[in-house]
Amino acid sequence: MGIYQQVAAAEGEGEALALCIVIGSQGSTPRHGGSKMLVYPDGHITGTIGGGEVEARVINEALLALNDGLSRHLQYAMVDPARGDVGVCGGTLEVYVEPILPRPEVMVVGGGHVGKAVAHLAHWLGFRVIVSDDRPEFCTPEANPDADAFFAGSMIELANAMKITSQTYIVLTTRGTVVDVPGLPGLLSSSAAYIGVIGSRRRWSITCQGLMKAGVREEALNRVHAPVGLELHAETPEEIAVSIMAEIILLRSGGTGKSMVAAQRRVKKTRI
Repeated sequence: MGIYQQVAAAEGEGEALALCIVIGSQGSTPRHGGSKMLVYPDGHITGTIGGGEVEARVINEALLALNDGLSRHLQYAMVDPARGDVGVCGGTLEVYVEPILPRPEVMVVGGGHVGKAVAHLAHWLGFRVIVSDDRPEFCTPEANPDADAFFAGSMIELANAMKITSQTYIVLTTRGTVVDVPGLPGLLSSSAAYIGVIGSRRRWSITCQGLMKAGVREEALNRVHAPVGLELHAETPEEIAVSIMAEIILLRSGGTGKSMVAAQRRVKKTRI
């Protein structure tokens, strides 16, 4: 299977990988323009851009790219290892590293009114949507038509039953601590990018007490966004869904969450 066929297969299966391409070379180098290599999250590779120290460094950069989602334009001299170069061939090499990440997904745990609204908005925003509930009637295309996949079962089983990656955003719109306390530990040990829990501060405080009694450490609890969402004074399920998805977009894009008008005013004041 060729490089691009492997990329297509990985995308189809929701797998992450990094595509590394030699985009320029001068002088004597182990590989030349167009040479390709795929790097997978576990560090194994397909193809080669030349082996040796240069390849080791590119693999390391590719793994970092899979972590932060940012592409890289790398340049290496191959003249003098004593000054940090990657070899002694005498040439220079340029490599472009592009992380190819699975489609981001929102996993909604609790398919009731708010969960349904979150699923609808997440789908509209281009996320893959998974709906999970221990009540089977909420895990159907009729109950939640915007979901791409369903898991009708206990939250305790969710982390093992479904693939959770760094592109997974988990939103708990469950019916209370009776569900959250036994179900959260497995999710907290996952590699999810985000875990948000709906409810009041008091509900989250009671949930934390139960989780700590169950042996969950405070640093794990600090991963959780609770109460979930941005403060919009949201009331309806649809408004709450907007506040939740706004927080997820904020974290994905690195925004500030501040008013655009206020930001513009600050810029004008600085210029004056």
